[in-house]
Amino acid sequence: MSLLIPNSNDYHDAHGDLDQDELYRQNIRSNYLFQPVSGLFKQTDLETDDMSFRYTDDNFGIKISYKDIIKNLKELNDNAPENVQYKLLFLARHGQSFANVVARKYTKEEWFAKWRYIGFDGEFTYGPDADLTDLGIRQALENNRAWKRQLELGCPFPKSFYLSPLQRSIKTFNITWGEDSLKRIENKEDTINISPNLNPQVIEPLRETIGIHLCHKRSKKSELCSKFPYLQFSEEFPEEDLLFEEYNDVREKLYQQFMRIHTVLENIFENDKNDVISITSHAGTIRAFLTVINHRKFTIPTGGMIPVIVRAEKVDKS
Repeated sequence: MSLLIPNSNDYHDAHGDLDQDELYRQNIRSNYLFQPVSGLFKQTDLETDDMSFRYTDDNFGIKISYKDIIKNLKELNDNAPENVQYKLLFLARHGQSFANVVARKYTKEEWFAKWRYIGFDGEFTYGPDADLTDLGIRQALENNRAWKRQLELGCPFPKSFYLSPLQRSIKTFNITWGEDSLKRIENKEDTINISPNLNPQVIEPLRETIGIHLCHKRSKKSELCSKFPYLQFSEEFPEEDLLFEEYNDVREKLYQQFMRIHTVLENIFENDKNDVISITSHAGTIRAFLTVINHRKFTIPTGGMIPVIVRAEKVDKS
């Protein structure tokens, strides 16, 4: 039985606050237009029930063979105008963290009045930079096994890997893509071996909605480098969490997060020539990606993943 089962919080993260979608559309200024390519994955179809769909039991939702998906992606890029690109994105959400547990332990009113501001409730430590629970680890292991099965069936191996700087996303990536993850976890080993060929890049704006919730404050860069020495950071990546401080008093709005992720996607299409990309982040971040590319709303369970082929058109608005 899958451990990647959405709950009511996940549904709200994906479907709620629709006024923020409209605010995003009113405020975005961009030379890129994004849209999903339909007919290749069940998750893009309106008739797919996002609350009951289990991608690890359904070959990631493919509607045609992986061989044909790879062929279609190549043909789309080969035949595209100069200002159009296509990429296959695997958008992964981190496994359950202690912040997820505490947020459901209390009522919404209690969480917003008190517990989001602190990182320990007497039972769980959940901030700053909340860690994975045992269930979160097992959810990542389910993805590890699922990826191994799908790769055997011909699923394209991602050529670029991007990560949120929050350690729950980094650890989910480690286990999902680590060598012998299950064996090392069973032996209670702290280190997961990551192939240097993966070259995972930490992107500061890939994080969850910023501000106030202490669990969303990241660790220092030096701490992340010490724990995860294989990670790649840009030269301008700051030591301290400046974004959290920026939104310390007034939390980032969802439409602002959508605009932030729009810029991330622009940069990926502008600077990354690879056509198959893995991105490990958060529920709000994936909601933002799906909003930016005009994909249907789709609930992503804690630890879940959604694949989508994205068409990006660069337009001249001068």
